[in-house]
This record gives sequence, C-alpha cells and structure tokens, in this order.
Amino acid sequence: MASSLDDDELLNDDYYSLLNVRREATQEELKVAYRRLCMLYHPDKHRDPELKRQAEQLFNLVHEAYQVLREPQSRAIYDIYGKRGLDVDGWEVVERKRSPAEIREEYERLQKEREERRLQQRTNPKGTISVGVDATDLFDQYEEDYEDMAGGGVPHVEINKMHISQSIEAPLSTKDTAILSGSLSTHNGNGGGTINLAFRRVTSANGWGEVEVGAGDTQGPLLGMKIFRNLTSRCFATAQCGLQFSSRGVRPGVTTLLARHLDKNTMGYLQWRWGIQSSMNTSIVRDTKSSHFTLAMQFGIPHTFVMMSYQYKFQDDDQTKIKGSVKSGFFGTVVEYGAERKISRHSVLGATVSVGVPQGVSLKIKLNRASQTYFFPIHLTDQLLPSAVFYATVGPLVFYLAIQQLIIRPYVRAQKEEDLDKQREGSASNIARKKQEAESAVLLMQESVRRIIETEESRMGLIILNAWYGKFVTDNSRKHERAKVIDVTVPLQCLVKDSKLILTEATKSGIPGFYDPCVGEEKSLKVLYQFRGVMHQVLSGDAEPLRIPKQSHRIDADT
Repeated sequence: MASSLDDDELLNDDYYSLLNVRREATQEELKVAYRRLCMLYHPDKHRDPELKRQAEQLFNLVHEAYQVLREPQSRAIYDIYGKRGLDVDGWEVVERKRSPAEIREEYERLQKEREERRLQQRTNPKGTISVGVDATDLFDQYEEDYEDMAGGGVPHVEINKMHISQSIEAPLSTKDTAILSGSLSTHNGNGGGTINLAFRRVTSANGWGEVEVGAGDTQGPLLGMKIFRNLTSRCFATAQCGLQFSSRGVRPGVTTLLARHLDKNTMGYLQWRWGIQSSMNTSIVRDTKSSHFTLAMQFGIPHTFVMMSYQYKFQDDDQTKIKGSVKSGFFGTVVEYGAERKISRHSVLGATVSVGVPQGVSLKIKLNRASQTYFFPIHLTDQLLPSAVFYATVGPLVFYLAIQQLIIRPYVRAQKEEDLDKQREGSASNIARKKQEAESAVLLMQESVRRIIETEESRMGLIILNAWYGKFVTDNSRKHERAKVIDVTVPLQCLVKDSKLILTEATKSGIPGFYDPCVGEEKSLKVLYQFRGVMHQVLSGDAEPLRIPKQSHRIDADT
C-alpha cells in the first residue's frame, strides 16, 4: 500500500515507524507489535508518578496508532492523507465507512479536480532569448596595416543578431486552450516581428486539433491548422498545413509526421514536408536512463544530410550529460561535442563546440532556467583553426569551474542552509515534543533492557554495545560540517528479540526512543554490536530495512 505522507507528517507521528512494522503489515503483525509495546509502556508497571505519567502518554500514542492501522477504513485514509485526514471532525471529503478502494478512488478524483483548477490558473509561460555574437576578429585579424586603423590593436567583438520569443497558454476549459505567442528578430541592423494566436481543443483521449492565425511585418499573415492523433497504442501521427500570405503571393505548406514505438525505449519517425523547403526525413531515437541516441536522414531541397548523435547521462545529482554529433550533407560537414549540467534546482547550463566545413568554429552556450531558455551562439572563426577549437573547448570548462567554486557552490550551500533553518524554525515545537517523548521512552525502557541484556548474555546472543542515529560526517571535504547524532543504544536493545533485531524500511526517527536530530538532512544509523562474543558493526541508511546479526557485519580481528 503506497503512502503519501510528507515531511510535516513525519515530524508528527509515523504510526508504522512507531510500531516498527512494514506498511504492508498484516493484522497479525500489527497485533504482535502492539502487544509488545503495551507490555513496555503500560502505566501500571510503574510506581513513580512521573514515570507513570510518561508511560501513560506513550501508551496512549501506541494505542492510537494501533486503532488507526487495525481498521481498514481509517488505515486507508491515513495512508493517503496522513494524520491530518483523521483529525478533522465532520470531514466531508470522504465518508469514513467507505472501503479502502473507494477512498483511494475518491482521492484520485479530488486530485484530478485540484489539478484542473490549477490548470485554469496557469498560463505556462515559455520564452527564448538568443543573442548571436561575432567574435571572428579574435582569430582572423588582418595582418597588414591593421594596427594603423583606428582601434586596430583591439579585436572587435560585436552582437550581430538577436531573437526573442515568448508564449503563454490560457486554459479556457478542461479541453480548450488559447496560446498567444510572439517573436522579435534582428540581424545586422535589419529586423522584424510576428504574433500568433492558436486555439487547441482536445477532442478525445486519442487526439487534439489546433487552429492558428498570425501576422508579421516580414512574412505577412499566416493561417494554419494542426491535428494530432493516436492511431494505436504504439503509433501516432500529426498533420499540419498552412497558408503564408506575402507580397510574392500565397505560399502553401504541408507537413505530416508518423511515429511508432519500436520498443520500450526506441521511437521511429517518418516526416514529409512540402512547400518552400520540401523534404522527406526519417529518424530513429533511442532514449534510455543512461544514454540518448539519434540517427536521422533527410532528402530535400535545399538540404540533404545524414546525422548521428549520442548523449551519455551520468547518474549523479547534477544530471551531467556529455554529447557528440556528426552531420554531413550538401552544405558540408559539422562535428559537434559538448556537455550540460544542472547548476541549481531550476537551472541547467550547457556548452557545445561546433566545428564544420565551411562553417568554421563556433561556441554555443545555453542556459535553461525553468521554462525560459537563454542561447548565446558565438562564431569564432570561418576557418578550421586549432587555436579556436582549443579555446572553445578549454575556455568554457575553466570558466565553469571558476564560477562553480566561487559563486554556484557557495550560493547553493547558503540557500540549502536557509531552507533548513526555515524548516527547523517551523518544526521547532514538534522536534522538542519528539525529543521529550524519546527521552521519556528511554527511561521507561531501562528495566526491560536490563532483562533483555541478561537473557542475551546467558545465551551469547545479541548485545547492542553502541548505536548512534543522525548525520555522520565521513567525507574529508565536509570536515567543516558538524556531526549531529543521538545515542539510541537503549531503544535498539529494547527491540532485540530471540537474538534478532529487525527494522522496517520506514524512517527510523519514529521508532520509540528515537527523534530527528537534524531535520531535512540525510541521516544514518550506526550500530556496534556483539553476537556470540564477536564484534560486529553496520551503517544503515535512514529508510533502509535492517536485520542483524549478519556475517557481513563482522569486524575482522586482524584489522
């Protein structure tokens, strides 16, 4: 059974973690865990008034968790909405007595309605800014009489073209959407702009249609239509036609595309275009978790070419990708290589070097920030100069490493600390409560732990010598960070039964005697234990299941 509990819920009470049971636990597993904790926390076992009061609080919490999880209806609500879904009196969203399947169906319906309401309010803006730079003077300077000219000693770098486009979507209903887009372009002092308005209607689950009108000062009015249709579960097609009105007359154009899933990760495309630039194109695209491959071939007027590209995706947090491509046709041959990397939560930075005949050498820098794209093509030389290729390759790499060390990493670190501080401030009262509950639980466990240790020692069984939970700093590059751990030796020993300790995949901060010492940060559990007189040690992730003893945890006596 899936769970949708968020971080705020985990700061309150995770009932599964509290009972130390799986989220798929059966009624029998719940009952065994409940009885074990009742024996530990029953108020009648304690004579001291303060211990009795603390035991009563923990006993009531365990009883509450068991009552919620033992009833299928309340368990389904808790799994979907968390504790807040149970605390609202007269909750009108879901009837309490519905079956788990009905509750989940109702929840999905409500999620869909909320998504539709958000859709009504969203404009989904998208934009592109492209600035072309002519830097050929850096490598192709005139050698004769150049220094005699005014400013001749300094290479001349200029912006020779610019393009800006923007679009917004306005949902008119759940099926209808209006799209407004516009663009402005300039090249060597000459420019123009266009504006387009499109209406899209989703006709069914298998298709949609779109009508577009536009106007511009360079190309004239435009009238177009586009249709998308799923032909089968593995095949779809699009058809697009348009009429471009200009001073030279009416220019019609038609484009059709047929696509098919060749396998789970591979798509095949066949495109035909008729109009000002007629062509036929076929391509195969294979996209997996670790790579992206494209092979394309086009026959047309004026461009005929063959293209192959490959991209490797590193499985790291920064989503690093390296790529290369070769394209050859009537226009010449172009080889491109580059890389891109995520530099913040919403930003991806990429750089590509393009080397071609007769195009020369260019450097293309692209920054994607949310739904906005900033593109900077820098033309370095019209010739194939090794120096231009070298600086186009090494320059961006050195610049990125410097910016990464001096700006990006300090900013991301500061942003992370700020987010953590806000999270700690917002959950300070909950953390204090959980810490007090953990300390009370440890006091109540002392007598049971003493008996468990005596039993285990008599059979050369499992003895927890030391256990720590929280944030450990083992990387030398993070020595400036402070470890934040708590001692959980007693709570773990209390869970030992028949020389075994079993922890489920739930976060361990909800186990009796535990609490979260570092909210929002990565946590682990480190255990040093003795079994049959031999020392063992293990380091486990916060949400990872753990079973001890294990032979692989054994500490070699020679080390």
